Amino acid sequence: MVPFKTALRTVRSIENIAVYVHSEHGQIGIGEAAPTAVITGETLGSIKEAIKHYIKPAIVGMDLQEIAVVMERMDNSIYQNTSAKAAVDMALYDLLAQHHKTPLYKLLGGYRKALTTDITISVNSVADMIKDSLSAVERGFQILKVKVGKDPATDVQRVTAIRDAVGKAITLRVDANQGWTPKEAVRIIRALEDANSNIELVEQPVHYADLTGMQYVTANTLTNILADESVFSAKDALTIIERRAADFINIKLMKTGGIFHAQKICHIAEAHGIACMMGCMLETKISVSAAAHFAASQKNITMIDLDGPSLCLKDPIAGGPIFNNDRITMTDANGIGFSR
Repeated sequence: MVPFKTALRTVRSIENIAVYVHSEHGQIGIGEAAPTAVITGETLGSIKEAIKHYIKPAIVGMDLQEIAVVMERMDNSIYQNTSAKAAVDMALYDLLAQHHKTPLYKLLGGYRKALTTDITISVNSVADMIKDSLSAVERGFQILKVKVGKDPATDVQRVTAIRDAVGKAITLRVDANQGWTPKEAVRIIRALEDANSNIELVEQPVHYADLTGMQYVTANTLTNILADESVFSAKDALTIIERRAADFINIKLMKTGGIFHAQKICHIAEAHGIACMMGCMLETKISVSAAAHFAASQKNITMIDLDGPSLCLKDPIAGGPIFNNDRITMTDANGIGFSR
């Protein structure tokens, strides 16, 4: 894959885990887990152990039509391990939609058939980030997510230079990946506002556990603030909303433990008038396809950050939604739609 650089890490290749769940009728559901130790605390080894020794023994033989009971059993089998649970969850939902002979996005709500995603611009030198931004625009991307936070002293320069290079018609999102202190965040965001950079949102400006800091940034800037690493669960989402610690919430299946709990977060946010983004970790087409189905099913998911397949040099599986640069289109295939 193209080197992926954020305030938290630099990644040049990914090794994820594919999960295959077989039904008694011969159908196969497919899921994926992405080990992201700096965010979920999971590694390749821990994911394999969680699935093999805890999740699998807990749910084998259960009735998939009782999906809530299956998910409760999986949740109780082991604490946290959200990426491991997400892989099994999406494979189960793939099976469930196949059983009902319908695409997964329709089973979950069927709100829309196509999505428009942004693409990530890794944190590099200003010159390299300008080059990468112009290249993305040439490929047809109209929304750029600009990574910052690694060097706060030059972050304003990075973003304003990219804005000058791509023009005003391109939407810019800024992601600090917890890289700023609350006061740095306010200073930087206000500087971008004063420069008329027209930033749609700033994602996770401060440490995920610093909700007081998130409140401070949200209250003292005009730009919308998006909570990412601060929200894993429905309870986290409710806390963020009640404390007014963000304007938007980023849902990722690797954080929530899969689609079942992602629905809860989305519905809580919608009830409070808070729009959601659908995001992903460094994932391949397998799990990003499941996320795309979920995003397509929900009215309240209004922002899409599902660029994982665009960053990978190889596609690990055939079928599924069609990824064409910034456009993701659902198909009429049953389940997630993979060729088996």
